[in-house]
Amino acid sequence: MGTGHLTIDLDALAANWRALDAMGSAETGAVVKADGYGLGVAPVARTLHKAGARRFFVAVAEEGAALRQALGPNVDVCVFGGHMPGDSEMIGDLGLVPMLNSLEQVLRHFEALPGHPFGIQLDTGMNRLGMEMSEWAAVAEIALQQKPVLVMSHLACADEPDHEMNTRQLAEFHRMTDGIKVPRSLAATGGILLGQEYQFDLTRPGIGLYGGRPFEEARPVVTLELPVIQVRDVEPGESVGYGNSWIAERRTRLATVAAGYADGITRHLSNRASLWHGDAPCPIRGRVSMDLICADITDLPETPDSLALLNGRQGVDDIADIAGTIGYEVLTQLGPRYTRRHPSA
Repeated sequence: MGTGHLTIDLDALAANWRALDAMGSAETGAVVKADGYGLGVAPVARTLHKAGARRFFVAVAEEGAALRQALGPNVDVCVFGGHMPGDSEMIGDLGLVPMLNSLEQVLRHFEALPGHPFGIQLDTGMNRLGMEMSEWAAVAEIALQQKPVLVMSHLACADEPDHEMNTRQLAEFHRMTDGIKVPRSLAATGGILLGQEYQFDLTRPGIGLYGGRPFEEARPVVTLELPVIQVRDVEPGESVGYGNSWIAERRTRLATVAAGYADGITRHLSNRASLWHGDAPCPIRGRVSMDLICADITDLPETPDSLALLNGRQGVDDIADIAGTIGYEVLTQLGPRYTRRHPSA
């Protein structure tokens, strides 16, 4: 086949959920937004449901519709983006639970879907989504009378355990919610790792499920093998790829693989990262182009049929470090041309 093979280890995914679930006494949900972080929401969510997750989180109502189709009616599907204009029918018909994050959304939801389940999202300092203290104080009595299923906020710096923002947001969440008789949620993956005082009634792991930081003990979930299309020898002084950005200093054997920035492999890896053949690194030579990458296989004892971008030697965070980004971005940009394989959990 002419496309890369993206293999998602569902056993590892389930093991990561169980490991995070075991870190406290709170209920453990699962964040499966962005098509299960780019790995396929249906197999990902079914695996997590089988592992024990009963409450799932997506970004927008349309993602909730896909999740509901995958899992059926007997799980909670919560929508971080809340109740947006035009979403009332979808939310009502599919039983989605919007996390209302503004006075406007509270009014919209109560008017359009009275009695329909909802949650509340509060801003404890991240200044992204959620009601600040003044807004919450204005609507809290009315909202709480309608019995929300969850009140939540989100930590800005949970991947930095010593950051003072963590304790500041924890204190603010207590100030805004202590005394209410509603389940509370503050911790995603990083918050779980901060300890039980951050976990409240429900946790919402995301990136840790998929093998990324800050859950250092996570099992890797993704491997990516790229097929070799052509092998050639270049002589000293010859250049490779667009812009002549790499020039051979010795006689070099190159493998050209079928993948590029159209498949989510950023040009920032040009001349900096390696592909792998087993335990042997094969440095990328020249620029990553739209559909093709060249790698140096001079020192391999054999000509490979494929080379790996993601494997046991190089994970999403390793790629992210080279590219100057984060593992979330590496995962969610993996393109649609890959043949995705989901060995059963």
